[in-house]
Amino acid sequence: MQKTLTITRPDDWHLHLRDGDMLKAVLPETTRDFARAIIMPNLVPPVITGDDATAYRNRINALLPEGSRFTPLMTLYLTETTDPGDVTRAARTGLITALKLYPAGATTNSDSGVRDIDKVMPVLERMAKIGLPLCVHGEVTDPDVDIFDREAVFIERVLQPLQARLPALRIIMEHVTTRDGVDYVNSADNIAATITTHHLIINRNHLLVGGIKPHYYCLPIAKREAHRQALLAAATSGNPKFFLGTDSAPHTDPNKQSACGCAGVFSASNTMACLAHIFEDAGALDKLEAFTSRNGPVFYGLPPNADKITLTRHETPVAFPAKIHTGAGDVTLFDPGFALYWSTI
Repeated sequence: MQKTLTITRPDDWHLHLRDGDMLKAVLPETTRDFARAIIMPNLVPPVITGDDATAYRNRINALLPEGSRFTPLMTLYLTETTDPGDVTRAARTGLITALKLYPAGATTNSDSGVRDIDKVMPVLERMAKIGLPLCVHGEVTDPDVDIFDREAVFIERVLQPLQARLPALRIIMEHVTTRDGVDYVNSADNIAATITTHHLIINRNHLLVGGIKPHYYCLPIAKREAHRQALLAAATSGNPKFFLGTDSAPHTDPNKQSACGCAGVFSASNTMACLAHIFEDAGALDKLEAFTSRNGPVFYGLPPNADKITLTRHETPVAFPAKIHTGAGDVTLFDPGFALYWSTI
């Protein structure tokens, strides 16, 4: 049995850090293992302009643990009033790495998102011209569409027409959750996908059977086991179109465990341990580096990280804290439902 695995230091291509006391508490959980992360812009108020992104980046950098070389890769929240000129300036100075498209109402703090794709076409056309990637929350919000079908319908109604209209636009279908999504990414040019840690582990039974598990509730929602298996096959294949984006999204326990609980899974602390476990189970430890450390930089046009991390397999389970204590309240760490024997500690 393999005892250690040394890989290029990984990146997280989809991360929520929040702000204030929450940011201060959760940031070290990412910087421990990851060199870079795509930072989600859905704060309140959202990160819409280049000035907003500069201010948020400064707040993140001010709270980095001593000695950390972590780089936050900033994004802008795409709205129907986003200025193409501001986007161009932010991209050309290296301030931002991507824009994020939230369909209005699709997830946490997405009310300022896009309702009519035609209204953001000038921005998308500019992005295609300058080579700036678009990160997409790939779900429709039509109330007539079943929540388990929202991703497949988004591909049909929004993504396919958008790609036909702007074939040069580079798109990341974030937190893909279905076989439909995997198949579409495999079939289309200029598109890649992130896959979360939790969607590789849980299906909708984990969320619903035996009682509702609020800390497994996320958007996009976990799907059938057949879809989880499709995600697992994609992640462990080495296919460069698929890479890690944890979508680690902290919410305080009262906000998760309420009559209308928030969507989001916090997994930053134990993601690498979880991934080592499931890749080992799949007989694909040799593909872990591609998924976590190689494929993302290639799609984004960035170099891989220069340094390495080593994962160690222990004889007894590794204990991770059940909760992260923050000034905003306790945040529960993702429980994969099995013992973890790998760690980077």
